[in-house]
Amino acid sequence: MKPLRLVPDNTAIDFAKWRFFGFGISLILILITVGGLFSPGLNLGIDFRGGILIEARAQQTIDTAALRQQLGGLGLGEVQLQQFGGPNDVLIRVQQQEGGDAAQNEAVQKVRTALGDAYEYRRVELVGPRVGGELMRQGAIATVLAILAIAAYVAFRFEWQFGVAALIATFHDVFVTLGLFIVLQLEFDLTAVAALLTLAGYSINDTVVVFDRMREQMRKHKSADLKTIINMSVNQTLGRTILTSGTTLLAILPLLLFGGSALHNFTLALFWGILVGTFSSIYVAASILLYLPAIRRGGESAKQGPADAAA
Repeated sequence: MKPLRLVPDNTAIDFAKWRFFGFGISLILILITVGGLFSPGLNLGIDFRGGILIEARAQQTIDTAALRQQLGGLGLGEVQLQQFGGPNDVLIRVQQQEGGDAAQNEAVQKVRTALGDAYEYRRVELVGPRVGGELMRQGAIATVLAILAIAAYVAFRFEWQFGVAALIATFHDVFVTLGLFIVLQLEFDLTAVAALLTLAGYSINDTVVVFDRMREQMRKHKSADLKTIINMSVNQTLGRTILTSGTTLLAILPLLLFGGSALHNFTLALFWGILVGTFSSIYVAASILLYLPAIRRGGESAKQGPADAAA
Protein backbone atom coordinates (compact mmCIF):
# COMPACT_ATOMS: atom_id res chain seq x y z
CA MET A 1 0.00 0.00 0.00
CA LYS A 2 1.32 3.41 -0.97
CA PRO A 3 1.63 5.97 1.84
CA LEU A 4 -0.96 8.77 1.97
CA ARG A 5 0.36 11.96 0.40
CA LEU A 6 -1.70 15.12 0.66
CA VAL A 7 1.05 17.11 -1.04
CA PRO A 8 2.93 15.92 -4.14
CA ASP A 9 6.61 15.09 -3.77
CA ASN A 10 9.21 17.57 -4.99
CA THR A 11 7.03 20.66 -4.88
CA ALA A 12 8.84 23.81 -5.97
CA ILE A 13 6.69 26.67 -4.67
CA ASP A 14 8.49 29.99 -4.36
CA PHE A 15 7.39 30.77 -0.80
CA ALA A 16 9.98 33.53 -0.40
CA LYS A 17 8.52 35.32 -3.42
CA TRP A 18 4.99 35.07 -1.95
CA ARG A 19 6.04 36.24 1.51
CA PHE A 20 4.43 39.66 0.99
CA PHE A 21 1.11 37.89 0.45
CA GLY A 22 1.56 36.18 3.81
CA PHE A 23 2.68 39.39 5.49
CA GLY A 24 -0.38 41.18 4.09
CA ILE A 25 -2.83 38.63 5.50
CA SER A 26 -1.04 38.68 8.85
CA LEU A 27 -1.12 42.48 8.93
CA ILE A 28 -4.87 42.53 8.26
CA LEU A 29 -5.52 40.01 11.06
CA ILE A 30 -3.30 41.95 13.49
CA LEU A 31 -5.01 45.27 12.68
CA ILE A 32 -8.42 43.68 13.22
CA THR A 33 -7.25 42.38 16.60
CA VAL A 34 -5.75 45.73 17.65
CA GLY A 35 -8.92 47.57 16.63
CA GLY A 36 -11.08 45.02 18.45
CA LEU A 37 -9.11 45.52 21.67
CA PHE A 38 -10.37 49.12 21.75
CA SER A 39 -13.91 48.31 20.63
CA PRO A 40 -15.71 46.10 21.54
CA GLY A 41 -12.83 44.65 23.60
CA LEU A 42 -12.56 41.26 25.26
CA ASN A 43 -15.71 39.61 26.58
CA LEU A 44 -14.26 38.78 29.99
CA GLY A 45 -15.63 35.76 31.81
CA ILE A 46 -16.40 35.33 35.49
CA ASP A 47 -12.77 34.47 36.25
CA PHE A 48 -11.72 38.00 35.31
CA ARG A 49 -14.88 40.06 35.97
CA GLY A 50 -15.56 38.61 39.37
CA GLY A 51 -18.56 36.63 40.59
CA ILE A 52 -19.58 33.70 42.77
CA LEU A 53 -17.76 30.37 43.08
CA ILE A 54 -19.56 27.39 44.64
CA GLU A 55 -17.86 24.02 44.98
CA ALA A 56 -20.40 21.29 45.70
CA ARG A 57 -20.55 17.50 45.95
CA ALA A 58 -23.66 15.48 45.23
CA GLN A 59 -24.67 12.10 46.57
CA GLN A 60 -25.13 10.83 43.01
CA THR A 61 -23.51 11.34 39.61
CA ILE A 62 -24.18 14.90 38.42
CA ASP A 63 -25.94 15.51 35.12
CA THR A 64 -24.22 18.78 34.22
CA ALA A 65 -26.49 19.50 31.23
CA ALA A 66 -29.65 19.24 33.33
CA LEU A 67 -28.06 21.17 36.20
CA ARG A 68 -26.91 23.91 33.86
CA GLN A 69 -30.43 24.28 32.48
CA GLN A 70 -31.88 24.33 36.01
CA LEU A 71 -29.54 27.04 37.28
CA GLY A 72 -29.84 29.00 34.04
CA GLY A 73 -33.53 29.57 34.80
CA LEU A 74 -32.85 31.37 38.09
CA GLY A 75 -32.33 34.74 36.41
CA LEU A 76 -28.80 35.17 37.73
CA GLY A 77 -27.21 35.83 34.36
CA GLU A 78 -24.25 33.77 33.20
CA VAL A 79 -23.79 30.45 35.01
CA GLN A 80 -20.88 28.09 34.32
CA LEU A 81 -20.48 24.50 35.48
CA GLN A 82 -17.28 22.48 35.57
CA GLN A 83 -16.84 18.93 36.79
CA PHE A 84 -13.58 18.10 38.56
CA GLY A 85 -12.22 15.37 40.76
CA GLY A 86 -15.03 12.87 40.30
CA PRO A 87 -18.48 12.62 38.70
CA ASN A 88 -20.09 13.81 41.95
CA ASP A 89 -18.12 17.08 42.18
CA VAL A 90 -19.02 20.30 40.42
CA LEU A 91 -17.72 23.86 40.42
CA ILE A 92 -20.43 26.46 39.81
CA ARG A 93 -19.56 29.98 38.67
CA VAL A 94 -22.20 32.71 38.70
CA GLN A 95 -21.58 36.17 37.30
CA GLN A 96 -21.30 39.10 39.69
CA GLN A 97 -24.68 40.46 40.69
CA GLU A 98 -25.57 44.14 40.83
CA GLY A 99 -26.34 45.42 44.31
CA GLY A 100 -23.26 44.70 46.40
CA ASP A 101 -22.72 41.91 48.91
CA ALA A 102 -26.41 41.58 49.70
CA ALA A 103 -27.17 40.70 46.06
CA GLN A 104 -24.28 38.21 45.98
CA ASN A 105 -25.50 36.46 49.11
CA GLU A 106 -29.03 36.35 47.74
CA ALA A 107 -27.75 34.73 44.53
CA VAL A 108 -25.87 32.11 46.59
CA GLN A 109 -29.05 31.33 48.49
CA LYS A 110 -31.01 30.94 45.24
CA VAL A 111 -28.46 28.42 43.96
CA ARG A 112 -28.49 26.44 47.21
CA THR A 113 -32.29 26.39 47.23
CA ALA A 114 -32.37 25.16 43.62
CA LEU A 115 -29.87 22.41 44.37
CA GLY A 116 -31.63 21.28 47.52
CA ASP A 117 -30.31 19.08 50.32
CA ALA A 118 -28.75 16.52 47.97
CA TYR A 119 -25.56 18.59 47.75
CA GLU A 120 -22.75 19.19 50.21
CA TYR A 121 -21.15 22.62 49.84
CA ARG A 122 -17.38 22.40 50.11
CA ARG A 123 -16.60 26.01 49.27
CA VAL A 124 -18.52 29.23 48.64
CA GLU A 125 -16.51 32.32 47.62
CA LEU A 126 -17.30 35.78 46.29
CA VAL A 127 -14.68 36.81 43.72
CA GLY A 128 -14.42 40.57 43.37
CA PRO A 129 -13.23 42.55 40.35
CA ARG A 130 -9.88 43.14 42.05
CA VAL A 131 -9.16 39.40 42.24
CA GLY A 132 -10.34 39.04 38.65
CA GLY A 133 -7.91 41.77 37.60
CA GLU A 134 -5.05 39.96 39.32
CA LEU A 135 -5.96 36.74 37.49
CA MET A 136 -6.00 38.68 34.22
CA ARG A 137 -2.51 40.05 34.84
CA GLN A 138 -1.19 36.65 35.87
CA GLY A 139 -2.66 35.06 32.74
CA ALA A 140 -1.04 37.72 30.54
CA ILE A 141 2.31 37.30 32.30
CA ALA A 142 2.14 33.51 31.91
CA THR A 143 1.46 33.83 28.19
CA VAL A 144 4.28 36.32 27.61
CA LEU A 145 6.75 34.25 29.63
CA ALA A 146 5.80 31.13 27.65
CA ILE A 147 6.45 32.89 24.34
CA LEU A 148 9.78 34.28 25.57
CA ALA A 149 10.85 30.85 26.87
CA ILE A 150 10.03 29.31 23.49
CA ALA A 151 12.06 31.97 21.69
CA ALA A 152 14.99 31.48 24.09
CA TYR A 153 14.93 27.73 23.46
CA VAL A 154 14.96 28.20 19.68
CA ALA A 155 17.76 30.78 19.91
CA PHE A 156 19.81 28.37 22.06
CA ARG A 157 19.19 25.39 19.77
CA PHE A 158 19.83 27.26 16.51
CA GLU A 159 21.03 30.86 16.12
CA TRP A 160 19.68 34.01 17.74
CA GLN A 161 18.09 35.05 14.44
CA PHE A 162 15.91 31.92 14.56
CA GLY A 163 14.92 32.82 18.12
CA VAL A 164 13.76 36.29 17.05
CA ALA A 165 11.81 34.82 14.13
CA ALA A 166 10.20 32.24 16.43
CA LEU A 167 9.29 34.98 18.93
CA ILE A 168 7.56 37.05 16.24
CA ALA A 169 5.77 34.06 14.69
CA THR A 170 4.54 32.66 18.02
CA PHE A 171 3.37 36.08 19.20
CA HIS A 172 1.60 36.48 15.85
CA ASP A 173 -0.28 33.19 16.27
CA VAL A 174 -1.31 33.86 19.88
CA PHE A 175 -2.30 37.48 19.19
CA VAL A 176 -4.36 36.62 16.11
CA THR A 177 -6.13 33.86 18.06
CA LEU A 178 -6.90 36.44 20.73
CA GLY A 179 -8.54 38.39 17.91
CA LEU A 180 -10.91 35.47 17.35
CA PHE A 181 -12.23 35.89 20.90
CA ILE A 182 -12.74 39.60 20.24
CA VAL A 183 -14.41 39.36 16.83
CA LEU A 184 -16.79 36.56 17.85
CA GLN A 185 -17.15 37.97 21.41
CA LEU A 186 -16.33 34.57 22.87
CA GLU A 187 -16.03 34.51 26.63
CA PHE A 188 -12.41 35.03 27.66
CA ASP A 189 -11.63 33.17 30.87
CA LEU A 190 -8.88 30.99 32.32
CA THR A 191 -9.81 28.26 29.84
CA ALA A 192 -9.07 30.71 27.03
CA VAL A 193 -5.66 31.44 28.56
CA ALA A 194 -5.01 27.69 28.64
CA ALA A 195 -5.95 27.52 24.95
CA LEU A 196 -3.48 30.30 24.10
CA LEU A 197 -0.69 28.61 26.05
CA THR A 198 -1.45 25.28 24.35
CA LEU A 199 -1.42 27.01 20.99
CA ALA A 200 1.95 28.64 21.69
CA GLY A 201 3.48 25.23 22.30
CA TYR A 202 1.86 23.69 19.23
CA SER A 203 2.68 26.63 16.99
CA ILE A 204 6.40 26.43 17.61
CA ASN A 205 6.42 22.73 16.68
CA ASP A 206 6.02 23.30 12.93
CA THR A 207 8.32 26.30 13.04
CA VAL A 208 11.13 24.28 14.64
CA VAL A 209 10.72 21.57 11.97
CA VAL A 210 11.18 24.17 9.22
CA PHE A 211 14.13 25.77 11.02
CA ASP A 212 15.78 22.39 11.54
CA ARG A 213 15.48 21.62 7.83
CA MET A 214 16.90 25.07 7.02
CA ARG A 215 19.95 24.41 9.18
CA GLU A 216 20.43 21.09 7.44
CA GLN A 217 20.18 22.69 3.99
CA MET A 218 22.61 25.46 5.00
CA ARG A 219 25.21 22.82 5.79
CA LYS A 220 24.62 20.96 2.51
CA HIS A 221 24.34 24.01 0.23
CA LYS A 222 26.78 26.55 1.62
CA SER A 223 26.75 28.63 -1.56
CA ALA A 224 22.93 28.92 -1.81
CA ASP A 225 21.33 32.21 -0.81
CA LEU A 226 18.81 32.39 2.01
CA LYS A 227 15.74 32.61 -0.23
CA THR A 228 16.74 29.36 -1.93
CA ILE A 229 17.29 27.72 1.45
CA ILE A 230 13.85 28.87 2.66
CA ASN A 231 12.11 27.57 -0.46
CA MET A 232 13.86 24.19 -0.31
CA SER A 233 13.17 23.76 3.40
CA VAL A 234 9.51 24.77 3.37
CA ASN A 235 8.79 22.66 0.27
CA GLN A 236 10.49 19.62 1.79
CA THR A 237 8.52 19.91 5.05
CA LEU A 238 5.24 21.01 3.45
CA GLY A 239 3.72 17.52 3.33
CA ARG A 240 4.63 16.83 6.95
CA THR A 241 3.27 20.22 8.07
CA ILE A 242 -0.08 19.82 6.34
CA LEU A 243 -0.49 16.18 7.38
CA THR A 244 0.32 16.93 11.04
CA SER A 245 -1.99 19.94 11.18
CA GLY A 246 -4.72 18.11 9.30
CA THR A 247 -4.76 15.12 11.64
CA THR A 248 -4.75 17.42 14.68
CA LEU A 249 -7.70 19.35 13.27
CA LEU A 250 -9.56 16.09 12.65
CA ALA A 251 -9.00 15.15 16.29
CA ILE A 252 -10.28 18.52 17.50
CA LEU A 253 -13.30 18.66 15.17
CA PRO A 254 -15.48 16.13 17.09
CA LEU A 255 -14.82 18.05 20.32
CA LEU A 256 -15.77 21.28 18.58
CA LEU A 257 -18.99 19.85 17.15
CA PHE A 258 -20.11 17.59 19.99
CA GLY A 259 -18.13 18.67 23.05
CA GLY A 260 -20.82 21.02 24.29
CA SER A 261 -20.60 24.58 25.56
CA ALA A 262 -17.97 23.76 28.17
CA LEU A 263 -15.38 22.87 25.50
CA HIS A 264 -16.61 25.03 22.60
CA ASN A 265 -14.46 28.13 23.11
CA PHE A 266 -11.35 26.11 23.97
CA THR A 267 -11.58 23.83 20.92
CA LEU A 268 -12.59 26.66 18.58
CA ALA A 269 -9.53 28.67 19.66
CA LEU A 270 -7.29 25.65 19.07
CA PHE A 271 -8.88 24.95 15.68
CA TRP A 272 -8.37 28.52 14.50
CA GLY A 273 -4.94 28.76 16.10
CA ILE A 274 -3.68 25.62 14.34
CA LEU A 275 -4.82 27.02 10.99
CA VAL A 276 -3.06 30.31 11.71
CA GLY A 277 0.03 28.53 13.06
CA THR A 278 0.30 26.36 9.96
CA PHE A 279 -0.01 29.45 7.77
CA SER A 280 2.65 31.35 9.75
CA SER A 281 5.11 28.42 9.76
CA ILE A 282 4.88 28.30 5.95
CA TYR A 283 4.70 31.99 5.02
CA VAL A 284 5.87 34.05 7.99
CA ALA A 285 8.40 32.40 10.32
CA ALA A 286 11.17 31.60 7.83
CA SER A 287 10.62 34.73 5.72
CA ILE A 288 11.32 36.96 8.73
CA LEU A 289 14.94 35.73 8.58
CA LEU A 290 15.39 37.66 5.33
CA TYR A 291 15.15 40.91 7.30
CA LEU A 292 17.55 39.94 10.09
CA PRO A 293 21.37 39.93 10.06
CA ALA A 294 22.89 37.11 8.04
CA ILE A 295 23.11 33.69 9.70
CA ARG A 296 26.60 32.28 10.00
CA ARG A 297 27.23 28.87 8.44
CA GLY A 298 30.32 27.20 9.84
CA GLY A 299 32.29 30.41 9.94
CA GLU A 300 30.69 32.02 6.89
CA SER A 301 27.59 34.16 6.74
CA ALA A 302 24.61 33.22 4.64
CA LYS A 303 24.46 35.15 1.38
CA GLN A 304 21.91 37.82 2.07
CA GLY A 305 22.28 41.44 1.19
CA PRO A 306 19.90 44.40 1.30
CA ALA A 307 18.91 43.83 -2.32
CA ASP A 308 18.16 40.18 -1.61
CA ALA A 309 16.00 41.00 1.40
CA ALA A 310 14.03 43.59 -0.54
CA ALA A 311 13.43 41.33 -3.55
